[in-house]
Amino acid sequence: MRILGVDTALRCTGFGIVDFNEKGQATIIDCGFIKTPAKKPVSECLRRLSGGVTELIKTYAPDEIAIEGTFFHKYARSAMLLGMARGAVVGVGAMHALPIYEYAPKVAKKAVTGNGQSSKEQVAFMMANMFKIKINDMPLDATDALSLAVCHYQNTKLPAEIRNKSAL
Repeated sequence: MRILGVDTALRCTGFGIVDFNEKGQATIIDCGFIKTPAKKPVSECLRRLSGGVTELIKTYAPDEIAIEGTFFHKYARSAMLLGMARGAVVGVGAMHALPIYEYAPKVAKKAVTGNGQSSKEQVAFMMANMFKIKINDMPLDATDALSLAVCHYQNTKLPAEIRNKSAL
């Protein structure tokens, strides 16, 4: 099973593509980010985000997409911009007939660290240990995306007795 994890943002969206074999062993296929310079208009951010996700889907042929779910934001404009970015990713996934699942940030953090209140740095540390990668040059958005892929696998593919133990 190949899962594309996406940590959506307007200017810097993290992605992580992870393969899980029949034994549940995970291998990173690719990870990184889709970035748009700060001075570009929102329409350009959405175009680049849609195009980037389209290329990831064409190149890596994921079976499913795990995306960070919405959360409360005290600034309406920021929430709207995040919603537009998420819509761009969901729209591309839907155009390719891929199942799309969303997870709250706390759920993804708990899946990989055991604590839903973990910092982005703690998530990155756990992803580095899990996948035996160096994270010094990797943006936290990418490690968050990897955690979404892992979270999705744990929540949908593992037997309940294992799933419950891994999310403690």
